[in-house]
Order: sequence, then structure tokens, then C-alpha cells
Amino acid sequence: MPTITVWNEYIHEKENDRAAELYPDGIHAHIADVLAEAGHDTHTATLQEPDHGLTEDVLEDTDVLYWWGHIAHDEVDDAVADRVARHVREGMGLIVLHSGHHAKPFRQLLGMDADLTWREAEERERLHVIDPGHPIASGLPESFVVPEAEMYGEPFTVPEPDRLVFVSWFEGGEVFRSGCCYRRGKGRIFYFRPGHETYPVYHQDEIQTVLRNAAEWAAPVEGSPYPTAPRNVPDPAEDIDGYDR
Repeated sequence: MPTITVWNEYIHEKENDRAAELYPDGIHAHIADVLAEAGHDTHTATLQEPDHGLTEDVLEDTDVLYWWGHIAHDEVDDAVADRVARHVREGMGLIVLHSGHHAKPFRQLLGMDADLTWREAEERERLHVIDPGHPIASGLPESFVVPEAEMYGEPFTVPEPDRLVFVSWFEGGEVFRSGCCYRRGKGRIFYFRPGHETYPVYHQDEIQTVLRNAAEWAAPVEGSPYPTAPRNVPDPAEDIDGYDR
């Protein structure tokens, strides 16, 4: 099974009583436990560690990286962000969660700002599974409700997804593309909107199903539509007049 690293700023859980109550060991530890229960080899990393816990060796041993960030995007070192983006292009999967839409590696890989609208009103969210044949949607009903959610609304300034798995409707009337799949180089990327530090979203069964499915989908696969390195091809497929290599 894929080897997983779950990255988190790990700030809210130290400063906000409600976040600490919901995730006493941090959101990263909770998500890692969910994935470990499914049999994955899981590890965690946080902003406060040297190289934010994302050294070359760590990323080399990571099949899928989960990223949760919110208020410290600018504190992520550019060199670390570049390193993560390079590993994704080389085949590592990347799962970007909730407010991680502004993470440096995600924006770099997508080439857009990933801006959106938002509101915190503890409102109901209904996620519609609009691509039920996608592996990330396996085991889910046609739709399901998150009882307390932070609203994210369109426009969401990202490239058109390769495949869109979920669309959210919020109690206040907004809609949002909540499950976006991309491929960059050899790596697969999945952006999943639900999740907030003061709501118990990651304790919900359907959300945990998505987190587990995403690990399998984003894991590196053998082969690639892209060459692994530039190469000279001195022998043409057909004869070229006057060509003598």
C-alpha cells in the first residue's frame, strides 16, 4: 500500500481551544490515524520542523503527500515548496485539503492563484458525487451532508480539472467545485474542499472514505506518458534525405 506523509501547519490546534478539543494531537495525526487504520504506512510532518519535515529523504520515501495549511502559507520556505512540486512532477501524489488551496506547491503546480470566496456560519453543506465511477468516489452515496461547514464559493480560480468528482451546495445558496483532479508530469493531484479546524469534518465517515480512496488513486503508477529525461534520438523512424548521423 502507498506510504503516506501528512503535513500540517500545526498552529490552530495549539492556539484554539475548539481545534485542540477536536484534534488534540493535531489534524495531521488524526488524518494519519485514519489512513493507518486502512493499512497505510503513515508519517507526519509539520511547519515547525527543520525543512518543515519535508526533506529530500522524506519526500523520496513518500508515495502520497497530504497537505493541510491555512494561516501560514507564506512561512513555507520557497525551496521546500519547489522540492514538493518537483517530487509531484516526478510521480508523488498530492492531496490538498480545504484551505490548502493557497499552498505554495499547489499554486505553483496549477499555475494559478486558487482564490475563492468564503464564509464561516456553521452552515450545512451537501456534497454531490457527480463522477460516481471515479475511484475516489468508491463506496459513497449519491450525495451526503456535512452538518457544519465553512462555505467556499465560486469563482474558484484554478484550471479546469481533468475530472471533477464532487460539487458542493451550501445552506446559504452557493456552490463549489469540491473535488478536483489534476495530473502534473507523472504525479496526480486531488483537491478536496471539506475540512475546518473548528468543525468535526475529519471525524465523519464519508469524509474518511474519501481520504482513504484518494491515497490509492494518487499513488504512483508504473509508466508515464512523459519521458523521464531528455534524450537524443539519432535514428529517425523514416529515412531523411541528406541526413547522415
